[in-house]
Amino acid sequence: MKRVLAAARLHLVNPLQVLGIPWGIVALSFGVNLVIWALTDVGSQPTGGFTAGVVSLYITVTVIFALAVTQLLPFAMGISLSRRTFYLGTALVAVAQSLWYGVLLSVLTAIEDATGGWGVGLDYFAPAGLDVDNAALQIPVSGAPMLAFAFAGVGMGVIAKRWGPAGIWYGITGAIVVFGGLAILFTWRRAWDDLGRWLTEQSVPAVAVVLPVVVAGVFAVVAWVGLRRVVR
Repeated sequence: MKRVLAAARLHLVNPLQVLGIPWGIVALSFGVNLVIWALTDVGSQPTGGFTAGVVSLYITVTVIFALAVTQLLPFAMGISLSRRTFYLGTALVAVAQSLWYGVLLSVLTAIEDATGGWGVGLDYFAPAGLDVDNAALQIPVSGAPMLAFAFAGVGMGVIAKRWGPAGIWYGITGAIVVFGGLAILFTWRRAWDDLGRWLTEQSVPAVAVVLPVVVAGVFAVVAWVGLRRVVR
């Protein structure tokens, strides 16, 4: 366990990169959205307007974990940490960070609700119906997707270490083929309305907690399988 914690601490050697950059980017995105909402009447519209700016936080976390794997794995192996130990330490950081970010996002969502969307009707930190009006439940609703994005980053980092830049491009191409194929299939079957109806019938926890956890589990397994074959 001590070696797993040592592997986890490797990710915190540069806290500015791990913690500062994601929140710096989301703060910038929030500031831009706040100014737009303040200068326009979008917040007074019946739908309240829509922004997915908080997604920048999730995407940045993905990039951070991908870089962490590519940069830290060779060092970890150089100090005699096994791939398994490094993976478990990385997974521990991903879980802890997702939980902590879920808490922060829950607090920010509560402030957002109390201030009427920062005074301008801006639903930034829990958009698109993800505000569950329950601070405790908001933590997994905001944190579970973060876990999926974090393990997606781990998977991307493993692909980059295992197959290099070509692996990243193959992965992107594969994702386009899979999701493009699904889009074609749903269009051909005229099933978009059925999909939308099914999603609206599901509870927010089912969509925002259960589904991301399943996705995170898939990425975690794929990342571990690939990591076992990574060389320095």
